[in-house]
Amino acid sequence: MSADPIDQVIALLEGNDLSGEDQSLDERRAAMDNMSAVFGEPQGVTRDHTEIAGRPVQVFKPEGADPQNVLLYFHGGGYVLGSPNSHANLTARLAITSGATVISVDYRLAPEHLFPAAVEDGLAFYKALLDQGVAPSRLAVGGDSAGGGLTFATLLKARDAGLPMPAAAIGLSPWTDLTGKSETYISRKDTDPMLDPETITRFAKEYLGEAASTDPLASPLSADLSGLPPIFIQVGDAEILLDDSREFEKKARAAGVDCKLEVWDRMIHVWHAFFPILPEGEEAIERLGAYLKMRWQQKASADAI
Repeated sequence: MSADPIDQVIALLEGNDLSGEDQSLDERRAAMDNMSAVFGEPQGVTRDHTEIAGRPVQVFKPEGADPQNVLLYFHGGGYVLGSPNSHANLTARLAITSGATVISVDYRLAPEHLFPAAVEDGLAFYKALLDQGVAPSRLAVGGDSAGGGLTFATLLKARDAGLPMPAAAIGLSPWTDLTGKSETYISRKDTDPMLDPETITRFAKEYLGEAASTDPLASPLSADLSGLPPIFIQVGDAEILLDDSREFEKKARAAGVDCKLEVWDRMIHVWHAFFPILPEGEEAIERLGAYLKMRWQQKASADAI
């Protein structure tokens, strides 16, 4: 086996069937939850289970966290799989690198709850934090894969509701276009063992039901992005969702949004999740944490003037 860590991760993933075609929905969900459990219980944080807006959440706090800074986090999983458990190590590490409280939320999943249930939950979580007294200047929103798309959809819905925008948003390999028409669905089909066109197309159908894939709250790439907060996106060059990030960044910048994009060479879908064994995962999370710290500090300085 190659000594290169990303090659080792890819070999590990290729040895497992991630499509879930022969599994029940409960089995698929359990398998995804176990992906984080492989790395053990999150370290360096306290982990509390509570509720916000009537839904379960997990709250991760590192030692010395700034109590004012909060990251609202939406897990990935195609709107069908995933939970705060499946992303516990990733969200814990984000809490440590950002020095903030990370609230990982258990939004409703399809097919039991079709679009726009997840977006409605996203707005409810966001509004609840504002109502609890979290200052918009000390709040950020983020997520990976479908959770990245949900991050942007939630902010679009919050913007349209007249709510203040947070200090920043982050997207880790975000799914911004559910139409399935991205060129990288073809050009990157064989380079990423984490996600394939057939699986993600199935996820989209399970989530959308009869809704149009071009609905801006399902595919934020179709939306008017003006008025969104500063955004930092990271995506791997090996991903079928590469164009979801590249095209979103172009459209956001054209709309006047401060949007930063990093394309990581050879990295696969949400490579951040493998940070315990993948140096690039750790580095990417550290960069996300530094970005959030910078945005919160800028807002705090502006507020003090």
